[in-house]
Amino acid sequence: MAQNVQDYWNSHGKPSKLIISFHGVPRKTLDKGDPYHCECQKTGRLLAEALALPPEQYQVCFQSRFGKAKWLTPYTTDVLEGLGKQKLNRVDVVCPGFVADCLETLEEIAIEGKKTFTEAGGNEFHYIPCLNEHPAWINALTQIALNHLQGWLVPEYTAEETALCRERATKLGAKC
Repeated sequence: MAQNVQDYWNSHGKPSKLIISFHGVPRKTLDKGDPYHCECQKTGRLLAEALALPPEQYQVCFQSRFGKAKWLTPYTTDVLEGLGKQKLNRVDVVCPGFVADCLETLEEIAIEGKKTFTEAGGNEFHYIPCLNEHPAWINALTQIALNHLQGWLVPEYTAEETALCRERATKLGAKC
C-alpha cells in the first residue's frame, strides 16, 4: 500500500493532507467489541509511518453509511467538507480497505468526494487508485497464494517446463 501511494506521489506530487478512508460500519459493532475500528486506525497509522507522515498530515475516516444509526466516525464526507472550508490546497484520498477499485471507491470517493471537497472551497482533489494491478500487490498476492498451497505448486519452472506449458497454451488458442 505504501509503495502504491509513494508511486502515485512520485508522478503527481504530494498533497497537503492524506485522507485514509475505510468502509464504515455501524458504531454498535465497536461498542460490542468488534476490532474493525482499531484495525483501521492501526492500518492508517502504519501507512502514515511508512510514508513518513506526521499526524497532522493524515487523517483516518469512514465512508459509506446509510440509515439512521450512528456509524463509525469521523465520516469521510464531513472531513472532506471541513478541509474544503479550510481552503486546503490539496487532499489525496486512499482507500486501503479495498484491493481493487469498485463503485464505492470510484463513485463515492473519486467523484462525490471530489465534489464535496471542491464545492466547500478546497482546491485540488486526488483519488489514489487501489492496488489493482500494482506490481508490488501482484507479487504479494502471488507469495500469499504460494505460501498457502501446501507445497503442491512449485513457484519456479525450468525452461523446459515453461516451453511445454507455452506450447500447450498456444495449441489451445492462447497468444503467448
